Formats: sequence, structure tokens, C-alpha cells
Amino acid sequence: MSLRGRLLIAVVVLLTTGLLMADAATYLALKSFLVSGVDQQLQTAKENAERDRAGGPGPGGGRGSSRERFPGGITPGLLVGSVSSQGDVVWSGSLPGDSGTTRPALPDPLPGPATTDPRATESYAIPFTVEATDGTDVRFRVLVSTNDQTGALLITALPLADAERTLQQLVQIEVFVTLAVIAASAGIGLWLVRVGLRPLDDISDTAAHIAAGDLSRRVERADERTEVGRLGLSLNTMLGQIETAFAERQASEQALRSSEERLRRFVADASHELRTPLSAVQAYAELFERGADQHPEDLPRLMRNIHKESARMAVLVDDLLLLTRLDQGRPLDQHPVDLAAIASDAVEAAHAVEPERSVSLVTEDSVEVIGDRVRLRQIADNLLTNVRIHTSADTPVEVHVRAEDGHGVFEVVDHGPGLDDSEAVKAFERFYRADPSRARSDGGTGLGLSIVAAIAHAHHGTASILRTP
Repeated sequence: MSLRGRLLIAVVVLLTTGLLMADAATYLALKSFLVSGVDQQLQTAKENAERDRAGGPGPGGGRGSSRERFPGGITPGLLVGSVSSQGDVVWSGSLPGDSGTTRPALPDPLPGPATTDPRATESYAIPFTVEATDGTDVRFRVLVSTNDQTGALLITALPLADAERTLQQLVQIEVFVTLAVIAASAGIGLWLVRVGLRPLDDISDTAAHIAAGDLSRRVERADERTEVGRLGLSLNTMLGQIETAFAERQASEQALRSSEERLRRFVADASHELRTPLSAVQAYAELFERGADQHPEDLPRLMRNIHKESARMAVLVDDLLLLTRLDQGRPLDQHPVDLAAIASDAVEAAHAVEPERSVSLVTEDSVEVIGDRVRLRQIADNLLTNVRIHTSADTPVEVHVRAEDGHGVFEVVDHGPGLDDSEAVKAFERFYRADPSRARSDGGTGLGLSIVAAIAHAHHGTASILRTP
């Protein structure tokens, strides 16, 4: 059974129990009140009847008839009786409209007073209830007492018809009201339960969407003033954490796949870069072995070429080792360094390499940062070398050094052909060269800008390209 059904049944059961208890209490209280009223009427009728009997003979010198001595008009439906010498009960009065046969069925022996001693001065009779003698559904409330002077028994009786009719009407009203209240309460309770549990439906709907893959879904009805609302807030917090964790996991998996792809490409590119100088060294060595004795004059040239290719391999290996150390997060020197001084030294070295190129320096007096002087100088040299390789000698170069937002900025601006969008995106990738033919006359190994980016990252900085007209 659903939670809504269980709550509704619980409310209806509790309400029904409470109403039935209230109905029973009301019925018993009214019954006690009505019966007490009848008992008070019996007590009053008994006292009146005793006074009438004590008044002497009636008209004509006798004691008069029973109706004269015990008038039934004192209380409607009052019956008054006395016990004759033969033990029979002589009644006076009758129910309105009856034939005089509807009388209380008295028990034998009568539950009279505690004593029948004529000298007794008090009556100890207690009212009791009996059925009618003719088998009808009329019931009587009867009081038996003893005359204080003669010791004769006096019986007074009143029908309970009015009280029972009142109780029957009360029962009918209680049944009708109870059923109406239960029906109305069930309807209102069902509506209230639906309204109260509507946030749970939202939670269920949200869970279904999340199970389908929509991790951005949240519980809308989340009010901290209600228990279900606080549950919704807690779920929203949990779902936010799950979404964040899932996004981080996806990012981590993507980064891992990207790292694996870069590693494979890195190994392939490194193998490619090392294969060329190794092949050249091997070829020069084989050439020397085959004809060294016939052409000894070629030995210096072969050795120079072997030395050149070996130096080229050494540079490549050093660059790879540097990138590996930077990837491993090995700490660099941390000392105050003046970027303006580094830029000045790098510009001077560029003038020495290419005296015909115009290289200008625009800098502040001093731009101090914390870092490794050697590696920061390598950034400047690599950027200027990149310009020298990819632009003609008549292309001017500007070097700007400034402080900006608490950081040192080093810019190298050339007026060459520039890069298109696809080249600018890949410029800092390892072994990337804009020339797809990998011609050695036009470029180096493709590690220069990647080393710049790695060193900048190790100094908690960034490296970027700003494309200009």
C-alpha cells in the first residue's frame, strides 16, 4: 500500500476512534442525566404519595379510591402502588392512552428497604429498572419504600419512554454526524495528504530524470520550513555534489585519455626526431668504414657532421629531460629575479646572432618576480629564437616587459606573417611545427614553445598567443 493510503487510513482510524469515544461518552452522560432526572421525579412522587396517604379518609367517610388517594396527574405517566394484605400490588394511575394493563413487572421478592421494622425512621430504597408486564418494549424506573408509621410498602414507577426516545434520537444524530464527519474528513485528509506529499512526487520525478542521465535536475519544492522541504534541500545538496563529482570524474577520464594520447604522440614524435640524427650518424660511420683508407681527406668532414648530429641529439634529449622534470613538478629555484634585466640580456644576445635585425626593448625600470633566473632566461631566448627561425631577417621585433595586476608580463611582438587559427591553437603543443613537412631548414624540433609554456606553468603563470593583423 502506498504511503498516501497508509496515512489516510491512519487518519480515518484515529478520527473514527475519537468520534466513537466521544459519542459513547455523550450517550452515557446523557443517559445518566436522564435517569437521574427520572429518579428525582420518583423521589418527589413518593414523598407526595406518602403525604396524601397520611391525610386520612377520603370523601364519604372511607379512604377513597386508589386514584383519589394516589392521583396519577402529579407526574405524567406516574404509577403509584401499595401492597395489600394478600401481597397483591394495588396501582393508581396509568400511562396516557393505555388500558391499565401496562404495568412494571416487579421482581419477587421486591428489592425493598434495608429493614421493614415499623420503628424504622428512614427509607433505604434504591430505584431500579424493570420491563413491562405485557411484553411491550416499555421499561419502568421503580422505587420501593416503607411507610414510616405503618410499615406498609409504597411503590412508585415512571416509564423511561421519553428518556429512551431522547437517547435513540441522540444515537441517530451521532451516527449521522459521525459518518458525515468521517466522510468529510477523509476527503479533506486525502487532499491534504496529496498536497503534503506532492514534494515527494517531485523528488521521485527528479530521481527518475537523474537515473535517465540528467544530472542537472533538482527538486523544485524545497522549503526548509517543512520536513519534506528540508529533505528536498538535502537532496539538492547531495545531487550538486554528485554532479560535481561526476563532472570531475569525466574531466579526469578525459584528461587521462588526452594524456595517454599526448604520451603516445610524444613517444612517436620523439622517436621520429631522434631517428633522423641517429640515422645520419650511422650513415656517416658506415661511409667512413667503407672508404676511410681510400679517402683519408674526408675524415674531418665526416667527423664534423657526426659531431653536428650528436649535438643536435643532445639538445633534443636535454629538452625532453627538461619537459619531463617540469611535468613531474620538480621544484625550481625561487629567488627574486628582474625580468627587465633578463629581457635586456636576451635582446643583446639576439643582436649578436642577427645584427641586421631590428630588436627593440620597451620596459620599466625594474619588474621583479620570484622564480628561476635560468629558466626565465630560457623563455626569452626560446621566444626570440622562434621569431628568428620563422621570420625573415628584415622583420622588426619588439620586446615589452611590464608589471600588471601583481604579475610580470614578458611579450615578444614580431611583424612577420603570423599564424592562422589552427596554428595558434596548437602552437604550444610538443613537437608541433607549422610546416607539415618537418623540414629542418625552416624549423627546429618543435619543442621550443612547449618548453616556454611548461616553464611558465611551473612559475604559476601562463603562455599565450595574441594574434594581431
